[in-house]
Amino acid sequence: MAKPSDELIQLYRAAVEAETKATAEPYTEEGWAPWREAAETFQRAVTEEAGGEDRAKLEMAVKKIVLHPEPAE
Repeated sequence: MAKPSDELIQLYRAAVEAETKATAEPYTEEGWAPWREAAETFQRAVTEEAGGEDRAKLEMAVKKIVLHPEPAE
C-alpha cells in the first residue's frame, strides 16, 4: 500500500484536535459537532483514497503516522 496522502494526515490531525477540544468540556451537542464532522470527513476521505483497497490498512497507517510518529533523527 502506498503512503497515505498529506491530505489524509491533515484531516486526521484535525479530527484529533477537534476530539481534544470536545472532550475537554462537559458534553454538549454543539461542542461535539465539530469532532463528529471532522471524523466523518476523515472517514469519507479514507474510503475515497482507498479506492477499493483495504481501507482499514490505510486508516491504520494514517493513525500510526499521527499518533505514533517516528522519532526525528
